[in-house]
Order: sequence, then structure tokens, then C-alpha cells
Amino acid sequence: MRLETEEEYNEIVEMYSDMIFRIAYQNLWNVSDAEDIVQDVFLKLLKQKKGRFHDNEHLKSWLIRVTINQCMDYKKSFFRKNTVSLEDLEIPYEQEERQILEELYQLPKDTRNILYLYYYEGYTIKEIAKILGKKQNTVNSRLTRGRNQLKKIMEVEYAGRIQKCI
Repeated sequence: MRLETEEEYNEIVEMYSDMIFRIAYQNLWNVSDAEDIVQDVFLKLLKQKKGRFHDNEHLKSWLIRVTINQCMDYKKSFFRKNTVSLEDLEIPYEQEERQILEELYQLPKDTRNILYLYYYEGYTIKEIAKILGKKQNTVNSRLTRGRNQLKKIMEVEYAGRIQKCI
């Protein structure tokens, strides 16, 4: 995969910007911060040596890894200096997807990223392990544990909604 022309770079931006935004948003829960991360990731891509990627899958894995790392770096620097008010948390998704993302956000960061990559991006356990630099067994156990945790969270939310209706 070569990034030799502006047209090739623009195609990559078009193809992957939504995915990068979703990953950044589910890590940061702020639209403007997620947009900043998208810009940062594509700036890093622009600075990469030409011909660095073997194929589109290699590029996509690199983009995901860089996005997650950028989010972690942002959180480290941001939370040292600032706090976020509830009014600043914008959620641009439909109500149902927003509720699932809110419930997903209650999980630990590593588990949340694994569930996101598995269900939203369609990666296999083996691919996720490679992207995140983890063992397959670790990814599999976190995926299983995350499903169970998410199920419990959703059951509590659902039971709370039923109680309000009664």
C-alpha cells in the first residue's frame, strides 16, 4: 500500500475517517476531542514513510492502534490539566445506539476496545490480538468477560426502565 499521491491519501481519509472517529469518540465521549484525534491520526499517517504498509488490512490495523494510543495520550494530558462538565459531553448517535455506547463506556477501557473492534469493526480475536499486541487467550477472555459485564449492565438498565413504567 503506497501513499504517494494526494489522491491516494484522500481516498484513505475518506475510507477510514468514520471508523477512526467512532473509536476516538467511544474512548473520549466528546465530539470535538474525537475530531482532533482524527486529525492527529491522519497527520501521523501523512508523516509516515512511503510504502510502509503491506496492504489495506495492515494500514487499517495501524490506524486503529494509533487512534487508541492517541486517545490514551490525550486522556493522560487532558486530565492532568482539566475536567469535563456534563454539558460538554455531546452524543451524536441515535437514542438506541447511544444507550448501548453509554453502557459500553461503563466497561474497562481494554475490554471496551476489544468489544468495539469485535462487534463494530468485525475483527476476529486473532486480528484484535495482533492489533492490540495482546495474546489471543487474553483477548478471548476479555471479550467473554466484557459480554457478561455488558449483559448485566443492560439487564439493570432494562429493569430500571420497567420499574418506571409500572
